[in-house]
Amino acid sequence: MNNENKLALTVATIAFAANFSVWTLYIVLGIHLEPLLNLSATQYAILVSSPIMTGALLRWPAGFLCEYFSSRNLFIIQMMLTIPPLLLLNYAQTFNDYLMVGFLIGISGVSFTLGIEYVSQWFNRSQQGMAMGIFGAGNAGAAITLLIAPMLIDEFGLKYIGPIFSLGMILILLLFIFLAPRKSIKINSYKQPLAFYLSPLKSMTIWRFSLYYYFVFGSFLALLLWLPLYYVNAYGLSPKEAMSWTLVFALSSSLVRALGGWYADQYGGRTVNWWVFWICIICLFFLSYPPTTMVIHGVERDVHLNIKVNLTVFNVLIVIIGLAQGFGRASVYKMIHDYYPEKMGSAGGTVAMLGGIGGFTLPVIFGLGVDLLGVYSASFMLLYGVVAACMITMYLAFKADKYERRMQSALKNEFLKKIQDSKL
Repeated sequence: MNNENKLALTVATIAFAANFSVWTLYIVLGIHLEPLLNLSATQYAILVSSPIMTGALLRWPAGFLCEYFSSRNLFIIQMMLTIPPLLLLNYAQTFNDYLMVGFLIGISGVSFTLGIEYVSQWFNRSQQGMAMGIFGAGNAGAAITLLIAPMLIDEFGLKYIGPIFSLGMILILLLFIFLAPRKSIKINSYKQPLAFYLSPLKSMTIWRFSLYYYFVFGSFLALLLWLPLYYVNAYGLSPKEAMSWTLVFALSSSLVRALGGWYADQYGGRTVNWWVFWICIICLFFLSYPPTTMVIHGVERDVHLNIKVNLTVFNVLIVIIGLAQGFGRASVYKMIHDYYPEKMGSAGGTVAMLGGIGGFTLPVIFGLGVDLLGVYSASFMLLYGVVAACMITMYLAFKADKYERRMQSALKNEFLKKIQDSKL
């Protein structure tokens, strides 16, 4: 990497981390607002996932805009539009107020699609996994929120959290404007028609990648939003302790993404993802089991069995899942670039949108599951089903690709003609 490439990657990663910290701000706000607004589990899930919904849905059109306009300039515009909603937080009082502001803050989630297109322009194919892995480590912005926001709320109260974060966003915006390189090594002499960028949508491949990203990124977001309340309700931790353990999950999952990108470059994105799914499904099997008390009627006395995943085991399993998801997020985008190197905006935006949709649909389903079943581990039961669907889909894709390669080899070697000639 030359100096200009490094500068583009560094500045874009810092900007993405800042935007991600804003996008996940409701993780901290939600745990404080839940008792103040007397929210049910479903209402809590809807509130904390409101920024995620807007950011996810806007990723798709943002990806297509990147194909026709400068991703650098679009990145700047997106950050400018993020600042006013942060200032509006100062005036929110009711559930509906916070919900509407959350929808507006969600534009910060578009930063990933814009940044991934900007970064991909500066690196060749053999470096894409590593570069996008480093950029994706900007997910650590969630750790910034989990670390700083609780301290700011304790010191200044909820009223000033929005203005303080808006000041930080202004500083990052100025940093990006003055330091982000304008000229990339990717040269497009002309823009393709819209149909060219829409063509990946006709392929099942892009939808398979979207399903994988729904789990590795969507469930990562969902767990970020859900874990603080889960720790409080399932294990009786204080909000501060819950935030600390969620911070461990967020930080470990985010920082390992760069390593995941390197592994994807070395061994292939598909291989990395396959092992990611295996690791996650094993961990989720244990997390899905609800606390259970059984009575075994023995010959002389009853034997009472209490089965429960204690806090230490839970933390180990959830961190392992987070690490695996970090690898998976990098490997999915490595595969996207391998298949669609000239359509990273549109193809990457589509996958990012559907992955982000997991970030707001899964917490709501978690909340419904808890309210309806009355079991906190219902959220992990659902994730077990999602990763199982990913594994089945990938296995069928393995078989289909193997069959297609064999057919192509047979046609190339005129296999049928040779059989016919041998009969004659």
